[in-house]
Amino acid sequence: MSDMMVAREQLRSIVERIERLEEEKKAIADDIRDIYAEAKANGFDTKVLRQVVTLRKKDMTERQEQEAIRDLYLQALGMLPDFEEDSSAPTA
Repeated sequence: MSDMMVAREQLRSIVERIERLEEEKKAIADDIRDIYAEAKANGFDTKVLRQVVTLRKKDMTERQEQEAIRDLYLQALGMLPDFEEDSSAPTA
C-alpha cells in the first residue's frame, strides 16, 4: 500500500511540475508576442524579424545548405534566373 502512495505522490509531483512549466512557457510566449508588437509599432517587419531569429539559431553550414536547396527549388520553378541558359554573349 505504501508503494502505491509513493507512486501517487511521485505522479502528482510530475504533473504539477509540468503544469508549472506550461504556465511559464505561456508567460514567455506572451512576452515574445509583446516584443514583436513593439517591433511592429517601431516600423519593423515582424515576418522578416521572425526569419532572422530563426536563422540565428542555425549554424552557418546549415544555413548555407538550406539556402542552396531553396535556390535550387526556386530555380526549378522558374523563380530565379537559370545561369546555365543565361549567356552574356550576344546572340545573332
